[in-house]
Amino acid sequence: MTSMTPAEMAQTIGSGLLSFPVTHFTSDFRYDATPYREHVGWMLGHGPAGLFAAGGTGEFFNLSPAEIAVVVKDAVQEVGGKVPVIAPAGMATPIACDLAQSAESAGADGLLLLPNYLVNSEQAGLAAHIEAVCQSTRLGVIVYNRDNAILNEDTLARLCERCPNLVGFKDGVGDIELMTRIYAKLGDRLTYVGGLPTAETFALPYLEMGVTTYSSAIFNFVPDFANDFYAAVRAKDAAKVYQGLRDFVLPYIAIRNRKKGYAVSIVKAGCAAVGRPAGPVRAPLTDLDAAEMEMLKALIAKLPKSLAQAA
Repeated sequence: MTSMTPAEMAQTIGSGLLSFPVTHFTSDFRYDATPYREHVGWMLGHGPAGLFAAGGTGEFFNLSPAEIAVVVKDAVQEVGGKVPVIAPAGMATPIACDLAQSAESAGADGLLLLPNYLVNSEQAGLAAHIEAVCQSTRLGVIVYNRDNAILNEDTLARLCERCPNLVGFKDGVGDIELMTRIYAKLGDRLTYVGGLPTAETFALPYLEMGVTTYSSAIFNFVPDFANDFYAAVRAKDAAKVYQGLRDFVLPYIAIRNRKKGYAVSIVKAGCAAVGRPAGPVRAPLTDLDAAEMEMLKALIAKLPKSLAQAA
């Protein structure tokens, strides 16, 4: 059981850079616990403010609830209380509530509530789903605003009144007007997390709207670059941020955008490129092809040696 209150968890994750460890699979697509735990420990050594186990980059959507429970437990044991471990919940409301309770039993410090499965709904339906999950656990909950689960500021404010353990808001939409309305209405009631694919591209403008942190997928394979970039963002060093975007982030995005689903696949490819393989992605995702892999290796090789992490 976590020793962190929801408020303490939210404050801690808002203080630094976050990441999602990839979930390791064998060649026949089974969860591979030993290298996963080693990878989590290695990431921990690079100073993240928190880790999201089995999250989007960790292929939450490709794991069974039983596998998610094991991955979360392994992450909690490996981290050993040094930083918050945030577990995932999502899909149908009963499944999300079960996952929340499983995460609490495993000792997770918080919960990331991903969008409900498939359907679009009205604000009242989204609110009922989120409130049910919040009521099912004592953990602090971060709601992930994206895809078919987009809250407006009024719905979010009502949820904050009804759910004291709703302490975080992760934005995966990129609607600056909506984000401004939310922060104007709720201010410091929530910790705000940038959650767009390759969040580095939005980090500087989002900082001005109270979004002090984001989840960096590239932390999985170039954590020194990720930390250096984040430090430039927090210092509002625009010249250094745009240099990092030009030199690495934007070319990386160009490779990612070659095929659907590569936002996850390219992270595992990056791990392989630096000698830390995490196995294949599960269907319906596909791995990068050989030419794309060489493009990614060449891009990483252009980073200064001080920022390119070797195995």
